[in-house]
Amino acid sequence: MSQHDSRDGRRRVVTRHKQQGTDPASCTQCAPPDDRIVEQPHKKALTNRVRRIEGQVGGVLNMIENDRYCVDILTQISAVKSALDGVAIQILSSHAKGCVRKAVQEDGGEETMEELLGIIRKLIR
Repeated sequence: MSQHDSRDGRRRVVTRHKQQGTDPASCTQCAPPDDRIVEQPHKKALTNRVRRIEGQVGGVLNMIENDRYCVDILTQISAVKSALDGVAIQILSSHAKGCVRKAVQEDGGEETMEELLGIIRKLIR
């Protein structure tokens, strides 16, 4: 395994399965419990989506400050929630295809499957 420093100064561990051509849509690294940094696939697209959502949230704030019609504000809030759900689904999918798949192949993945089910429960509330 090789380690390198990222732009933000945190360390990332790049594992061999990244170099061996695993599914590019899956997490490229399964973090050990003490270091939960995971190199996200499609990081640029995800950050762009979250920045757009951030702009939408700013728009909601402006609407509230400008005393906009309640239904218009609620419509924007609904759009923000939907956009966040889309990001969550994309990250969940890459986690399942990467980290969860690897854990299941290596040791049956019981703990990782419980963690996955727990986060799905939180997402569907």
